[in-house]
Amino acid sequence: MHPTTRSNTHNSTVLISLVAVMLLASCSKEPSPQETAAKLRNDSVRVAEEKRNHRVDSLKKRFPKITYYRLPITSKVILDSVRRTYAKSKETWTNYRVLTLLNRKDIQYVRLGDTLVLPDTIIEDLRAYSVFPQYWPDGDTVSKAVFISNKWQSYACYANGELVRYAACNSGEERKPTLPGRYAVYWRDRKRISSLDSTWILPFTVNFHLQAGSAFHQFDMPGRPVSHSCVRQFLSDAEWLYRWVRTARVDTVEHRFIPWTGTPVVIVDIFDFARRRGGPWLELTSNTDVTVELPKDVYAIEEALIPISQIPKEVRGSLRNRNRYVTADSVLRERGIIREGVHLRESINFNKLRQEKKKRKMEARRRTESEQSPSTPVTN
Repeated sequence: MHPTTRSNTHNSTVLISLVAVMLLASCSKEPSPQETAAKLRNDSVRVAEEKRNHRVDSLKKRFPKITYYRLPITSKVILDSVRRTYAKSKETWTNYRVLTLLNRKDIQYVRLGDTLVLPDTIIEDLRAYSVFPQYWPDGDTVSKAVFISNKWQSYACYANGELVRYAACNSGEERKPTLPGRYAVYWRDRKRISSLDSTWILPFTVNFHLQAGSAFHQFDMPGRPVSHSCVRQFLSDAEWLYRWVRTARVDTVEHRFIPWTGTPVVIVDIFDFARRRGGPWLELTSNTDVTVELPKDVYAIEEALIPISQIPKEVRGSLRNRNRYVTADSVLRERGIIREGVHLRESINFNKLRQEKKKRKMEARRRTESEQSPSTPVTN
């Protein structure tokens, strides 16, 4: 071999060896702390996203499709059969819960001429029948929140985006409405006697507006919005909610509740009071027909507008931003939330009325007795 050829071959071998050494050195080089931290962050985000996607998928698919059918109560035989099959007893408890949830009424309010909505599948977990989504994607960081639908006469409780309770309710009638907007829980009472009417015994009360007295509690459920602005529930739901909510914190210096520190409560819509019987829940054909739309940011929802007529006169002096309550009626009418020609009923203190009536009767009795008593004889 020519000397020049041997020299070129030697040089090529040396060059290849150097490149190999450099590649090996590059491959064996330890990553910098910044590179390691970035990789860990990326891996953590990827794993978290995979877990979230799996959770979302499993929540959305956790219940099968349930088909609904209608049962007209056209005879006493059918009515008696329904009351036996869906009785409020230990043996038929799940049946009872499903029937009353889907129809938003208690069994004693089922009458001849009614039409009931019934499912083809009975599932003990009542979330299976929810008109609210099983997963609230914007609620991942919200520990607890309650959403009420006047339209669908039901409410949903969420914990970090997951639906944890679905229940029927009967909200306020048209002249004493449960108005849409944002509220928050203040206090709770296991057995409340109404401050407006001592004959109203309200188990498991959860207050969400101090001055208006708006609250969740157990009471009769006839299947329509009929309350004085409160949210009525079945007893088992009322007890569950009572234990689950977080009450407002108290300012230990001022000795008053700190606003907006309790569980958020949002009323998302209004009921169509032009409808004289029933509600849209009676027209559903399955548990997949409707999904109530929930807000992206629960804390950005406008505080509920409450007309001052809905605040008892005794507590109007404690209102924050009183002018907002004074103008609320006209604003709600402009928005179509209060229908034209509808006059809201003043908040009435029935306890005070009874006391005044009793006082008038006593005064009238005294006057009568005074007029009927003989005159005292005059003596010299």
